[in-house]
Parts: sequence; C-alpha cells; structure tokens
Amino acid sequence: MSQQSLESWIEIPQDSDFTLANIPFGIFSDSFAGPRVGTRIGDTVVDLNALQSEGYLQGLGLPEGIFASSVLNPFMALGRSVAGLVRNRIIELFSADNQALQSNAEVQEKILRHDNQVVMCMPVNVGDYTDFYSSIEHATNVGKMFRDPDNALLPNWKYIPVGYHGRASSIVVSGTPVRRPNGQRKLPTEDAPTFGPCRTLDFELEMAFVTCKPTTLGETLTPKDAEEHIFGMVLFNDWSARDIQKWEYVPLGPYLGKSFASSVSPWVVTMDALEPFRTQGPKQDPAPLPYLECDVNANYDINLEVSIKPDGSHDEAKVCSSNYKYMYWNMLQQLAHQASNGCNINVGDMYASGTISGPTEDSFGSMLELSWAGSKTLPMPDGSERKFIQDGDTVIMRGHSGEGKNRVGFGEVKGQVLPAK
Repeated sequence: MSQQSLESWIEIPQDSDFTLANIPFGIFSDSFAGPRVGTRIGDTVVDLNALQSEGYLQGLGLPEGIFASSVLNPFMALGRSVAGLVRNRIIELFSADNQALQSNAEVQEKILRHDNQVVMCMPVNVGDYTDFYSSIEHATNVGKMFRDPDNALLPNWKYIPVGYHGRASSIVVSGTPVRRPNGQRKLPTEDAPTFGPCRTLDFELEMAFVTCKPTTLGETLTPKDAEEHIFGMVLFNDWSARDIQKWEYVPLGPYLGKSFASSVSPWVVTMDALEPFRTQGPKQDPAPLPYLECDVNANYDINLEVSIKPDGSHDEAKVCSSNYKYMYWNMLQQLAHQASNGCNINVGDMYASGTISGPTEDSFGSMLELSWAGSKTLPMPDGSERKFIQDGDTVIMRGHSGEGKNRVGFGEVKGQVLPAK
C-alpha cells in the first residue's frame, strides 16, 4: 500500500489510532438505529450496513444485510479473506483521490457519524474464553513473590502455554463500570477466612485475539494452521481480586477472583492491519515440542500503556509502559495448544494473552508487580498514592503500532471501579 493511498478525504487527527492503515471492525448504535457493524477513520464512524445498502460493497461476495448484525460473529465467519476484501474496498473508497463518496453529500449523511454521536457495544458474542499466562517476565515476578525466587517458574511453564478457561459472560465493553467484588479472603495473620469486599483489586494489562474459523471436536491445529483461524485483536483488562484469588486458587486455579469482570476495547483490529508489525519473539529455550514449533515471526510490536485516573481528578497517572512483543508464547502456539487435545474452536472465541510485563519495573503489567505485592506505592496526580486500585479509580489501557499515516491502534479500554455492594 503506497503512502499516497493512506491519505483520506476524511480528516484524521494527528496521532490518531484510526488511520487508513487500520480499518478496524466494531459494533455501534446511535439515535438512528440499533447495534450494527461499523468501522472507524479518525474520529468518524462509518456505518457499514448503510454503505452496503447504498451499493458500495458490491462484488465482494457479501450476504445481504451481513452488517445489520448486533455482533461481528456472522461477518467474521465469512473468513479472513472476505474481511480483507472489505477492508481494502473501504481504504479505496475513503482514499483522498477517490471521488465516489467524496462528492456525494447525500450518501455521506447516511453513512458517517462522529464518534461522539455513537455508543460502542460489545463487538463479539464470546462463547468461550481462555486466559493464558504467557509473559515470562510476569510469571517470573509472580514466582519470585509467592514461591521460590531461585526457581520462580514452575517446571511446566517453558513447555506449555499455561492457561485456564474463564468466564465469557462477564466480559464487558470499554466504559462499563466494574463493581468491586466480594469474596473470601484470608490474611496470613488471620486464623480463618472472612467474607467481604476485595482488599487488593488489580488490573492486568493484556491483549486478546478473536477466532473466525471453527474446528470440529477432535480436530487439532498446527501453529501454521492456526493463522487462518485468527481474525483480529482487542485490548483486554483482566480485572483481578488478588486476595480472593490467592485464597482460592489452590488446587484448581483462578475462579471467583477473576470472573467478576474483564473489559475489552470496542474495535477489533484485524491481523491484516497488524501484519507490518510482526516481529521475532523471545528465544524459546528449551525448544518447543514438535506440535508447538513455529517457524514464522508471530509476535507483534504493539506499544502498550496503563494509566489510573483517581475519582474527581482531571489528570491521570501513567503507571506502566509495555509491549506485546515481549510475549514468550505467541498466539499461534496458544491456539495450537488449545486445540491439541481435540478441543473445538468456535467463531467468536476470545483468547487473552495473560499479563504483558516487560523487563523493566516501569513495564510491569499489574499493580501486583508495580507495587511488588504492596511493598511500594505509586504516586497519583491528586497527591494520593496507590498500592492497588481504589473505589472511584478509572483504569485506562491504550495500545498502538507504527506512527503517522501508518499508525494502527486500538483506542482504549477503560473502566471505573464502583464500591462493593
């Protein structure tokens, strides 16, 4: 794609995540109609249902009304190749040198909305959700804090992409408030657990990929096969009640300490848009078992950051800067491992990366690590300090690759914490 073709007749603010190099897909509603499929260019949301109705998406093999859906699942099920054709047509239509829409004010009025005129909805119907644990820095930090500092990683960690099956029904779109959970918690100084509000509420900086091609029960995938099953990615905040989690996780792992809420960004950025940002991942030693061998670069250079905005404050404090390229296990290996026992993959499945921590203290992807289990404090713009998340705090995650006309970003995922009931 040439530099010139990335100029649009729609105004795109400087440092926008939503350039012509992006063209994500999401679900929006407004005062004109209910939830439907759209894309975003700059601060403009494009109604793809209206664009198809006006005849601008002909010849792409699209079923009639495919964009009238309240979730992306039917569109994603058409496959990555069809989505790529749609994305390319949108880039063509909104390029600066294309007059087809640029000169048609009547159609523009039907298909274009400013982003402050729309409400973003949950982009996919998540049938199944898996959360991985694939950052070696994060796993090492947790092992140092709670196990043996000299043997921080458990024996299986470098052999399998560790994960667990999470709660799909409590995944919510950005902007949805998150209620502090109640649960059992027990301090080391206490003889027995008590039930009450979480005392150590945390975020986890993650990304998630969404699948678009199913497999049948008993079918397996290689990392090479996995590529065509992955549609795109979102930012993912895996809210975590650390004290509840610590008491419950032995012997079966995360449960109520995780299932109260997870937040996702509303725009699904396609793997085609992220293709220019592929990069080599960390060296895997020992070498993966043959079914996990991956001979392509499947990590992505995506800059990530987390900020906290205290209740009533006009300013936010950036507490973390990390990058998705640090992941030890890549998404192709994660999906191949998920299917390795014959577990069936469905359209709309969501697979979270696990906390994305980097090698430096300011790149740790959770308050657990940033405060080192509460032994340090982080300053806030209103003069207060944080070890964990307080009621009223809004946690904001952002991510992007590239710069200028080639910038491909995710916008943000944010959520404000409400007091426990």
